[in-house]
Amino acid sequence: MRPAGTPFKRADLGNEKISTLLAKLSVPAMIGLMVNALYNFVDTIFVGHGVGPLGIAGLSIAFPIQIIIAAFALTFGTGSASIISRKLGEGDEHTAAKAAGNALGITVLLTLVILIAGQIFIDEILVLFGATGDILPYARDYVQVILFGSVFLAIAMCSNGILRAEGQAKAAMMVMMIGTGLNIILDPIFIFVLDMGIRGVAWATVISQFTACMVVVRFLAGGKSTLHLQRSSFIFSRSILRDMTLLGLPALVRQTGSSILMITINNLLRIYGGDLGIAAFGIINRLAMFVIMPLFGIVQGFQPIAGFNYGARKFDRVKEVLKTAALVTTLMGTGATILVQLFPRQIISIFTSDAQLLDIATPALQIVFIAVPVVGIQVVGATFFQAIGKSLPSLLLTLSRQIILLLPLALILSSLFQLNGLWLAFPAADGLSTVITLIWLAAEMRRLNRKMLVLSPEPVMVID
Repeated sequence: MRPAGTPFKRADLGNEKISTLLAKLSVPAMIGLMVNALYNFVDTIFVGHGVGPLGIAGLSIAFPIQIIIAAFALTFGTGSASIISRKLGEGDEHTAAKAAGNALGITVLLTLVILIAGQIFIDEILVLFGATGDILPYARDYVQVILFGSVFLAIAMCSNGILRAEGQAKAAMMVMMIGTGLNIILDPIFIFVLDMGIRGVAWATVISQFTACMVVVRFLAGGKSTLHLQRSSFIFSRSILRDMTLLGLPALVRQTGSSILMITINNLLRIYGGDLGIAAFGIINRLAMFVIMPLFGIVQGFQPIAGFNYGARKFDRVKEVLKTAALVTTLMGTGATILVQLFPRQIISIFTSDAQLLDIATPALQIVFIAVPVVGIQVVGATFFQAIGKSLPSLLLTLSRQIILLLPLALILSSLFQLNGLWLAFPAADGLSTVITLIWLAAEMRRLNRKMLVLSPEPVMVID
């Protein structure tokens, strides 16, 4: 273990070439996030071809429940990660282990509450989430099974943050890859060989999550971890629970906001698009997640570089990494959008061969992806303010795209233009949130320029 107070990779963050440093920190995060996104991506493909459009719609209705479970796991996983990394840096392994044990304990407890409530009120919840009479049996079959595996999912996701906090990024990535790889293998077996339908997809997911959970538990308990978890580690500490909840609050807000958004969209689609509209959104949402996850990988690499150099008052490097991350994410988003605009029907056909669903989802995909090229700027900008310690603009910009703008735009535009209006709400929210982000960034760049002038011993030319 490095001595307390020793900076972690200080020379690299402060001096290494920005493009090299960004790639080094971003690529593992991108791989991990894309692997994680493959869970739902692959499930949707096999359900589309093995069950049909109503099966895809059932997955779309069930997805907010999975998001809610993930919300608690990420809240305590990221919250505890902050405590763990700081306490390990101080040499306080006991408190670090206590934070990990408390995070796992409270995550399991809350997930069990969701499991029990979900099983008791399953039909009422699914109808509230937008299920029609035809979709309800598929959503019910899926959720009943998924809920039983929710504890394994929550432990794996919470532990992921704990592993990263102690510097085990590769181990965290391997856990996700093992779970996803097994899921890909089991899906066709349960659907096509065992003829289990949508329940087969659910069982494949649960078995995969259980396996990932056992791998991470063995890692934590098998002496490979820096943390030494004991029974006392799982006894709740009010101060630790309070601190990790506050630190993980942004993750909770983002995840619950995404769940509320999906529930609202599904209910609007029930009115304006019917069962096939919900199925179309299920496909488009999976594609959007798969495209946007790599952008968040860039952001995860960008954040520590920007934060470190801002603290070191190396503002020229802060501006350079901001511009580099914004350029890379814009190019990635543009590439994805070009593919979508050129081959929309071929991309949708990966998930379904149903002609009616193809006719609805194809133009919808093109509309939803219009503004994806600028999404990277918005995400990088929101993370930039978090990196430099300005939580209010970071929170507002994070919420602006999916909650503050998209929810009211979806309600307004769908009432005016029905189904097409609902699809148009997505690029409208992306575009407007990016404009707001650019205005906020421009003001912050002017502040950085003034700081650079103060720090420089001689006059320098600065460019916004």
